Formats: sequence, C-alpha cells, structure tokens
Amino acid sequence: MFDTPSERVFKLIAGLAARFFAAPMATVSLIDPERIRFVAVHGLPAPRHMARDDGLCARAIARGAPDVVRDALTDPRHAGNQFVRDHQIRFYACAPIVSSDGQPLGTVAVMDTRARTCSDEQISALEDLAAVVMEQLELRLTALDALGIERRLRDAAEYARDDARLDREIAEHARDTAHRDRDDALLDRDNAIRGRDIAEYDRDMTEQYAAVLQRTLLPPLLPEIEGASVASHYHPASPRRVGGDFYDLFALSDNRWAFFIGDVEGHGVDAAVATSLIRYTLRSAALHYSDPTDGLAELNSVLLRELNPRRFCTVLFGCLEPLSVGEGFRLTIATGGHPPALLLDPASGEATEVRSRDGMLVGMIPTAKFDACEVSLRPGQTLLLYTDGIIEARRAAIPFDQENLAAFAVERAGLGAKGVIEELATLIPKLRPDDDIALIAISAH
Repeated sequence: MFDTPSERVFKLIAGLAARFFAAPMATVSLIDPERIRFVAVHGLPAPRHMARDDGLCARAIARGAPDVVRDALTDPRHAGNQFVRDHQIRFYACAPIVSSDGQPLGTVAVMDTRARTCSDEQISALEDLAAVVMEQLELRLTALDALGIERRLRDAAEYARDDARLDREIAEHARDTAHRDRDDALLDRDNAIRGRDIAEYDRDMTEQYAAVLQRTLLPPLLPEIEGASVASHYHPASPRRVGGDFYDLFALSDNRWAFFIGDVEGHGVDAAVATSLIRYTLRSAALHYSDPTDGLAELNSVLLRELNPRRFCTVLFGCLEPLSVGEGFRLTIATGGHPPALLLDPASGEATEVRSRDGMLVGMIPTAKFDACEVSLRPGQTLLLYTDGIIEARRAAIPFDQENLAAFAVERAGLGAKGVIEELATLIPKLRPDDDIALIAISAH
C-alpha cells in the first residue's frame, strides 16, 4: 500500500511538516470510530494503527481546528498517555484533515521530545499540509471512480463486439430466406439504436471524469489584491483528456502573494498525480523560502525523488508585493524552462518579455540551475503569463507564435487583466489548439 503515488506523497507531507517545525517526529493519520490509522510517519516507529482513545488528536477532531500541547507531561489530558511515554513526547501540534462537507477525517501532526511553542505561520503551514492530504484523498476517490467508468466502458465494448458477431451470423443466414431478411432488418435497426446509445454514454462518462479530475488541479477562486486585479482562464484541448497545465495565485501574508504557472509532460491520470504533487510542493515552498529559485530547486528534488516514471515540467514561480502607495507592485519571477511572461504597457504600446537569463526544465536532472529576475508592475500595466499551447496554435494558415500573442495582448492592455483574459478566451477556440492552454493576468491600478 505504501508504494502507491498517494502514499509516497503522504510520506513527503510528514517530512515537510517535521521540517517546518524543526521537530524530530511527524505523522499523517486517518480516524474511524474505533481506531487511528497512520498512513505516513516520520522519525518514529509508530504502529500501523492504534486505539482512538490512545491518540492525542481528540480535541482537534472535536473542534475541527488546530490544537497545540506545549508540554504533554504537565498537561492532565495527556500526561498518562502510553503513546506519550513510549516516545518521550512533550510538545505536540496537529491540524485536522477536513472534508468539503466539514467532516474531520484525520490529522497532520508534529511532535518533539522537548517542551516548546510554535508560531502562527507554522500552524498555518500545518493547516495547508492537511488540506493537501484532503486533496490527495479526493483525487484518489476520483481515480477509483474513473476505474469504475473504464470497467463499464470495457463491458459495453465487449457487449458491442458480441452484437457484431451475432449480426454477421444472422446476415449469413438471412440470405437463405426473405422472411429472415425482414427479421434481420428489424434487428439491425435495434442494434444501431443501441450502439448509438452506448457510444453517447461512453463519451459522456469520459468527459465527466476528465472535467471532475481537472477541477481538482486548478484553484477554484483567485484572491482579491488591493491595488490590483487578477484573472485566469483554462482551455482543455479535449473534453475527454485530463491536461497537465496548471496555475495558482495565493496570499502569503497581508501584503505579499505567490503565483505560478506551468506545464507537466504528458496527459492523463499520471500527469494529474504529478500536477497535484507540484502544486502543493510550490505552495509549501512559497511559505518556506523567500527566494523563488530555492522553491524551484526544492520542486526539482521532489520530482526526481517521488515520481516513477520520471516526469518533468516547465514553471514560472514568483512573488508579488506592493511598492509605495500608488506606485504598483514589485514582482520576483524564477524561471524553470517556461516561456517568458509579457509585461503589457498600453501607454507605450509595448509588450516586454519578462524572464531570467537561466532556468532549466524542472525534474529533468539533479544539477538543474534556476535564476530569477525582478520587474515593476506600474499602474495601468498588465503582466500576462501563459503556457505554450497558445503559441503553438495556428490562426488559419498562419502560426500564432509568441510575437503574434504579444501584439494581440498589448492592443488590449488598456482593458486590464480581466479584459485581456476575456479577449484571449474568445480567440483561443478560433485557433483550434491541439494542446491545453492556461492563462493568468495581473494588472496594477
């Protein structure tokens, strides 16, 4: 069980939790009415499961909120706990794993052998890791649903092949008598109707599976940023195929935000697993590292260590923070083999490429090098980030390359982030791209 991609992810989450707290022990656990099951442990030889009453997470589960025990040996709730005595635990902190309907399913916890405290930022990181565990559980459920759909489709295909063999046998026999011809004609009509129904069912089930899985890999809502506007768009190349393009924009503090956009090699469920791993690794790295190039280096190590078979990706990973009031924002952007962003200035009518000098593919080789650059986003300007599906498409017989994208976008830069994205979303279907496309735009007011 612990060799599946999801279980390797849970082990990585336990390790990240321990690193954020500089603690020697961490666990990822799921609960049922009678027991606690450890799906990942770090730094202690914990059992695969234990009685629920012997655990330390009862308060966090009951409240649906993080719980911190500074010294378990002096805390009357835990001083006599066998797990505490066996592992010499004094400090304990956990965050609940909560489903979309508010049900607590388990915890991500860290432990130390010395009494101590922790920061609000560490607790926030622990909550983020618990949310990532929930996302992995939902992704696994979606994959199981997909297997069920595939099994039904296979049964339907076998049924259709049986019908085809029956049709051939009836057709050969029908040549002997006119009466059998009339019966065969009626049977053929019924089979044709049934075949169309099966084909329509196949298409509907495949499209529903792809749509549900794709939604789990994209942010449901972008944050509001004072002094700026943001917009995004995702265009799948096929409704029946899960893509590997991804993006996100999220707050790090009251006046600092992180963002990324990228493209994973390949498509399908394996690409979706890689995309989920990339998203939570970059989110965690944004909280842990101030330099985005360190975040890409961390992601490079995780992809090489966790994915088998190996998959690489391209990424732009950066942070956004305001300058003085009314002067816009400063952006720091690290490059991992991804096409450059475009800085659109409606006043000058220019579109400037924004990309550091170096930046190799992420997840390709252990010695990959990454670089970052800084750019100011002044009031009225828009930063456009995109994946390569749009610059590999064609407009009639003419390739819609990076130069054409820059010209199209800067002509509409005065519309701001939302207007530029809406215009591109209208254009993309006309280009008939054969690859997925992700877009995100940020404008300063």
